Amino acid sequence: MPCLSLALTALMASLFGVAPRAAHAQKSEPLAIVVNKSNPLSEISLVDLRRVFRGQRSRWSNGRRVTLVMRDQAALERQAILQSLYGVAEEDYRRTYMQAVFSGETADAPKTLTSTNGVLRFVYNVPGAIGYVRARDVDASVKTLRVDGRLPGEPGYRLEVRAQ
Repeated sequence: MPCLSLALTALMASLFGVAPRAAHAQKSEPLAIVVNKSNPLSEISLVDLRRVFRGQRSRWSNGRRVTLVMRDQAALERQAILQSLYGVAEEDYRRTYMQAVFSGETADAPKTLTSTNGVLRFVYNVPGAIGYVRARDVDASVKTLRVDGRLPGEPGYRLEVRAQ
């Protein structure tokens, strides 16, 4: 029976010009931007978020220093953030950020952590911290920021990672 189903799908595609869906199509998951609960922000524009992640904004409105938290190079979440907020691949990101640190454009290189739990704990413990995790992994220890007025999972939310 599975062969018949595949044959019918192929026939329908050839007759009506409809391509069959891939059996293993990749889904995407929203990424949440998280900050310490003491951070006065509840919302940020995508433009301002890019400034924060690029090291162009060093202080929050309450005067606290921004501490950027990134996932390690192997994390899919990091790759998604590099594409969404930087528009570059890993190699270009490292070169650009190192140049910004050495030129004085930014104070520090981001803190790099290997796990989602590590990001959540760090953001919880550091008042000026900002990081990202998959929305399903957010817990009550941190605050999720709206980006351009939307929370992760809402229509039009633009930060996502391809699920494997």
